[in-house]
Amino acid sequence: MNRNVSSHATTMLYDQPPADAPQDEAPVVKRSVFRRLVDRFAVLGLIGLFIVVFWLAVAFIGPVIAPYKGGAFTSTEVFGSFSAAHLLGTDYLGRDMLSRILYGTQYTVGLALASTVAASVIGTFFGLVAAVSGRWVDEVLSRLFDALISIPSKILALVVIAAFGSSIPMLMMVAALAYIPGAFRISRSLAVNIMTLEYVQVAKARGEKLFYIARVEVLPNMIHPMLADFGLRFVFIVLLLSGLSFLGLGVQPPNADWGSLVRENIGGLAEGAPAVLMPAVAIATLTVGVNLLIDSLRRHGARSHGGGQ
Repeated sequence: MNRNVSSHATTMLYDQPPADAPQDEAPVVKRSVFRRLVDRFAVLGLIGLFIVVFWLAVAFIGPVIAPYKGGAFTSTEVFGSFSAAHLLGTDYLGRDMLSRILYGTQYTVGLALASTVAASVIGTFFGLVAAVSGRWVDEVLSRLFDALISIPSKILALVVIAAFGSSIPMLMMVAALAYIPGAFRISRSLAVNIMTLEYVQVAKARGEKLFYIARVEVLPNMIHPMLADFGLRFVFIVLLLSGLSFLGLGVQPPNADWGSLVRENIGGLAEGAPAVLMPAVAIATLTVGVNLLIDSLRRHGARSHGGGQ
């Protein structure tokens, strides 16, 4: 028995690591998704993220969860107030406003998102081309987009829609066309600054082609500023499309976006009807949410850039 104990003690003694051996690193504690979001965004940024995700979700599932069909006449009371049957009241024809807003979200958010993606992608592409190409290409593209940006966006939209009529594809094209020049100027300015940095000069000295330099060396370093610019352009396009709809030149009946809902229920403004207030609140919450989110992204990008230096 003593021999077994001695053998076991000897085994334990030899199993112990030497005193000067490096200690194992402390176990990595996995943080929750919420904690990582808190670390990435400020409180206001989280609020903005929640609002944006909420309206994006509503744009996809709004018609499915709407209590009534968008154009269904559900009440004999016009400009009705909040009630159990109609949570956001009724409009000027007795239709459920909650359903109208849920159906209209897919036009307001969907059209603005598609137009913003088109404007940002096209503007960024031409901005990169202008920055990495020769002087004459840069001059031609810059003068062309300077001419386009000199035309106010609302004037351009009114002229084009008056000439060709209002339709979903036309609204998307006009909104994208109005904001491509701004995306071009931002992306070109960023790309021109990046092209002067040392790692880009090294890539040129290695004989890398312009497409490689633009795709690998320049574009990844423009992501944070371009995301902030994307958010701003989304807000501008939401307001542009809502303004056109308020003037009767946007989404046409029987469909409606939030701007159309404000216009058609403007008669209830004097009595404070929810039918005119709720679409305006929806526009306000979306624009405020996007602004809070992009401000948080901009600060995070600035901290990351400063920490890497």
